[in-house]
Amino acid sequence: MPNPLQYNKKFDELNEEEKKLLEINKKTIADFVEQSSSISDVNYATRNAHAKTYAVAKGTFRIEPDIPELLRPFFDKEKFDLTIRFSNAQLKIKNSKKDIPAYGFAVQIRDDNGGLLANYPLVNFPLFPINSVPSFLKLFTAVNKFYIKKWSHLFPILIQGIKMIPSLLTADMARNVIKLMGKRNDFILSFDYYSVGAYRLGDLIIKIKLCPRNVDRDTGRKKKIKESLTNYLKIHDFTADVLIQICYDLKDQPVNKLNVEWKNSPYIKIGEVKIDKGSLLDSRNCTNELLSFNPFESKIFFQPVGKIQKLRDEAYKVSVQTRRKINKLLHGKGVEK
Repeated sequence: MPNPLQYNKKFDELNEEEKKLLEINKKTIADFVEQSSSISDVNYATRNAHAKTYAVAKGTFRIEPDIPELLRPFFDKEKFDLTIRFSNAQLKIKNSKKDIPAYGFAVQIRDDNGGLLANYPLVNFPLFPINSVPSFLKLFTAVNKFYIKKWSHLFPILIQGIKMIPSLLTADMARNVIKLMGKRNDFILSFDYYSVGAYRLGDLIIKIKLCPRNVDRDTGRKKKIKESLTNYLKIHDFTADVLIQICYDLKDQPVNKLNVEWKNSPYIKIGEVKIDKGSLLDSRNCTNELLSFNPFESKIFFQPVGKIQKLRDEAYKVSVQTRRKINKLLHGKGVEK
């Protein structure tokens, strides 16, 4: 294999047009959060893109004994303790019986002293449909305005949606959409989970894939997702292989083109995630409810890479600041949701 490509901060830098659109978008995020308690079925201010928690569990990450020498400096122990959140990606919190199959498997890794090492919010779809930063910002801004002011901003959403069509027509995107539709009723723990965007591993650039072992896709098919998930984790162990791809060449492994899969970079197994039966935590407990899986809180050498990832960081910051301000006014203290 060729030498891995080294991380460069230029992968994350926005141009002037993108910076201006970002400032507009941040304003609409703040407006959304300020009105979010009335938009969603809750009595507190939420994020504008909120993870609906199904369950939280303790787990372990066991490192492969024969990982490549190149990766050994990052794994100085045989295992790491994990906190794992299972969720659904929703713009609004709704107390609905049926959720779209947009699942999250967020992993938090801490050191022996309880210090945060890394957050990895993995999802069950490997691609992102928008590569253009301006298009993404304009669409996101229009969606926020639509939820705030409803029908008057439907037309801008339609316009930006039409502009997305070319990026949806890749072979990789079509194949994965068809695959997801075929699995839409499958058990949440039977899906593979992906980092979608790239992450740093020191100066390396990687993507992550988590592959569950021996999980029946028909488990709990007639039950609500949360019920089937918690019932399963009470009586079954869960194990998943952790695989990474390394970026060697931007042509085959593009950092800022998220609608195609990386090719010519074989998956390397670096370990496994294990959740022992009976390891569920109380997701309603205040400590667990306030858990943050923001990847930009990770150590700098484990953080996300790329322009779209950078937008997530900026959006999260303004969302948190506004949410804390509103929740303090609503509840008299800095409630974090």
